[in-house]
Amino acid sequence: MNADDKIIIANDVVIHPDDLEENFIRSSGPGGQNVNKVATAVQLRFDAANAPGLPERVRERTIKFAGQKATKEGVIVIEAGRYRTQEQNRADARARLVALVAKAAEPPPPPRKKTRPTKGSVERRLKSKAGRSTVKKLRGRVDGD
Repeated sequence: MNADDKIIIANDVVIHPDDLEENFIRSSGPGGQNVNKVATAVQLRFDAANAPGLPERVRERTIKFAGQKATKEGVIVIEAGRYRTQEQNRADARARLVALVAKAAEPPPPPRKKTRPTKGSVERRLKSKAGRSTVKKLRGRVDGD
């Protein structure tokens, strides 16, 4: 994936390369001496609140789905450092951003259709309630006439 390419997620959802900002930072975790001197992890910043390629509904859902990865200003920060090279980490961060925006771009589920219980199921429910009622009535004290 070239850094100058637009990322097309859906018909009307596009991430422009100008909206992305990448900073390379040092990775955490194991890696020996390499970890202390090479900045291979990437910190990808995507300004979702001001991105022109996102419709309003997708913009709001993207920020909501990002959770703590989103700042108050609507900037999504993704840190990728699981690989040992900058290119792999860059591709990983972009793939995670694309997955997040694609999830937000999914159409809403269809509305629920209201259904009524069948006549037989209503009768069975009422019959079982009556049965339980009689069982509980029989648990009372017995009169010693």
